[in-house]
Amino acid sequence: MTEADAIVLVIDDDAAIREGLESLVRSVGLQVETFGSPREFLEKQLPQVASCLVLDVRLPGVSGLDFHRQLAEAKIHIPVIFITGHGDIPMSVRAMKAGAVEFLTKPFRDQDLLDAIQLSLKKDRARREREGEISILKQRFQSLTPREQEVLPWVVSGKLNKQIAAELGTSEATVKVHRSQLMRKMGAESLADLVRMADKMKISVPGHP
Repeated sequence: MTEADAIVLVIDDDAAIREGLESLVRSVGLQVETFGSPREFLEKQLPQVASCLVLDVRLPGVSGLDFHRQLAEAKIHIPVIFITGHGDIPMSVRAMKAGAVEFLTKPFRDQDLLDAIQLSLKKDRARREREGEISILKQRFQSLTPREQEVLPWVVSGKLNKQIAAELGTSEATVKVHRSQLMRKMGAESLADLVRMADKMKISVPGHP
């Protein structure tokens, strides 16, 4: 990880803790930005690089656990590491069930937090790569003609050209042309490639639940 491709975000209402965490994160070559409250965090534009959120459980106004839930409801997908000086088992279970990467009770070892940060950034980078790939696939799908878009689900269902032609009320030769064109436009080298693409885009396949 380098400063150029990752950033750690911290929300804690204790200025001394924010300063300590900022110093720790910078010591391993990562960018860091700190906030005193969820409101401050929401006023900031989310980064376009791999990121994670180190979030205190006890915050003024809204708890860290409730704020984590609000982020999920708003479809803001950022890995969260909880830190708290007042944690208990039910609290940690709730946090982990909600998708937190780690739940650390103060005082925690610096290395435990750094390990959790590295894991979180790895997860976020993988998510961004997946979303980028899906975005490209959807752009390719939109480049298909309406008829090619109609044919694609039947192709990935494993139907033969003549079977697809019968389903769509057209000729086998026409389906063959559409099939060739959509394979080329989607950048699929094989049927297996096209099936994987359709799965990533969550395109419903006829005859499959």
